Amino acid sequence: MTDSVSQEDQRLDDEGVNGSADVGAPEEDADVTRPDDPEGSAADPGEDFEQLSDRHLRLVAEFNNYRRRTEQERLGAWARAQADMVAKFLDVLDDLNRVAQLDLSNATVEAIMEGVDLVERKFVRVLEDSGVEVIDPVGQPFDPERMEAMMRVPVDSEHQDDEVAQVFQKGYSLKGVLVRPARVSVYKNE
Repeated sequence: MTDSVSQEDQRLDDEGVNGSADVGAPEEDADVTRPDDPEGSAADPGEDFEQLSDRHLRLVAEFNNYRRRTEQERLGAWARAQADMVAKFLDVLDDLNRVAQLDLSNATVEAIMEGVDLVERKFVRVLEDSGVEVIDPVGQPFDPERMEAMMRVPVDSEHQDDEVAQVFQKGYSLKGVLVRPARVSVYKNE
């Protein structure tokens, strides 16, 4: 019995419970499990590997779930943005359908043209509200980043050199991103 009591006293001394252990002294018995070490210092290396492997697999699964969830959220946000854009154009389409269904026996050409003009203005307003900028560069210097030159127009004046002469097709950009370049003819001093 004294043998087991002296071993217990020795263990308590090593842990510093009795106050007689040297704090800076190295541990003599490395196989002793410390109460503040829940996994234990004397754990089997295979068990440590299994725990780390399990932890790694859980982290990988958690990350894959996170990645899949954020991808679904991103696609959902993109679909909602597209739906909002389409909803804005449905009013314009309804107006265009009304103009197309006019009774031609009672309508005048002026009334039809006025209806088409109103639909066009509404369509342009919806585009502008959505952040679309119209590129209509008549009289401006030619910008190859936003315009496509379709032909050259000879000119004698040097101040008109490299200016846009005519716009064949307007260009569009959406929030700074070029959607379609303006197709233009350009004055060239020869």
